[in-house]
Amino acid sequence: MTRPALTHDVRVIDTTLRDGSHAMAHQFTEDQVRDTVRALDGAGIEVIEVSHGDGIGGSSFNYGFSRTDELQLIAAAREEARTAKIAVLLVPGIGTADDLRRARDAGADMVRVATHCTEADVSPQHFGVARDLGMEAAGFLMMAHRTTPEDLAKQARIMVDAGCQVPYVTDSAGALLMHEARARFEALVAEVGDEAWIGYHGHQNISLGVANSVIAHEVGVRYIDGSLCALGAGSGNSPTEVLAAVFDRLGIDTGLDVLALLDAAEDVVRPYLPRWPKMDRNAIVQGWAGVYSSFLLHAEQAAERYKVPAHEILRRCGELGYVGGQEDMIIDVALGLADERRPR
Repeated sequence: MTRPALTHDVRVIDTTLRDGSHAMAHQFTEDQVRDTVRALDGAGIEVIEVSHGDGIGGSSFNYGFSRTDELQLIAAAREEARTAKIAVLLVPGIGTADDLRRARDAGADMVRVATHCTEADVSPQHFGVARDLGMEAAGFLMMAHRTTPEDLAKQARIMVDAGCQVPYVTDSAGALLMHEARARFEALVAEVGDEAWIGYHGHQNISLGVANSVIAHEVGVRYIDGSLCALGAGSGNSPTEVLAAVFDRLGIDTGLDVLALLDAAEDVVRPYLPRWPKMDRNAIVQGWAGVYSSFLLHAEQAAERYKVPAHEILRRCGELGYVGGQEDMIIDVALGLADERRPR
């Protein structure tokens, strides 16, 4: 699979309707998806990601049930998008090849296969299915702070050799400092940059998602993710409208209408936000301790149930090194903290 042709210097991918599903507790309605896709498409966004926060097939007891079947949401997004492609996330072990085929039938044009940063070897079969379906294929190396730049590049090599067209430095915890992000971007560009585009997916837990996006472009990264109103896990993603404004100020061509994106954020997304993604104590602890951003709501729910502070749960998860897919362990952490607090 050859890498896709780019019509602009940077391709901003909007993930409001996927990563934002975490912040929405997976309660998106079809009308919200339709309105958001129309606004993003009209503002020039070329790829819009739509699926459960944990990817297709993620609606479950462990990760949270969707209010609306994601295939229905994908089909609605496809109907509303005039020029934008519709992408889905697939986490091997959560989503299956059959889930991907169903998503393709519903209208998905692109898949982003997500693995832990040291486990790219579980992705090749999914890239093979994407190739057979004629889908554009990207690869997420999640929790990218948890391995070295050199090893991350080796994992990107595994994905590219399997057919991945865009391996991503995925800062799932919003933990990467600027020099750490730069080192990872440079390593991937050096390893596979002649064969694939490099992507960056950032979170704002310690407020560096946008800054790291600028560094990414400087190094040669050409796919950069954002979400309207920063709607996403933890303190949210790099805000799409801010990325567009910053790149415009820098004279970097994105093909995006900044004012239209500001309207989309303010008039379409903000009214349905159940909570404004913010850098509060819990979210900052996630970035500081390197905790998977989607743990936030799970930790807050466990905190309320077991009467222990959410930030302590998150910090302990960081100490234990938990990664995406281990959300069920948050309950064990909360129970352990509750037991420590119990009078002896």
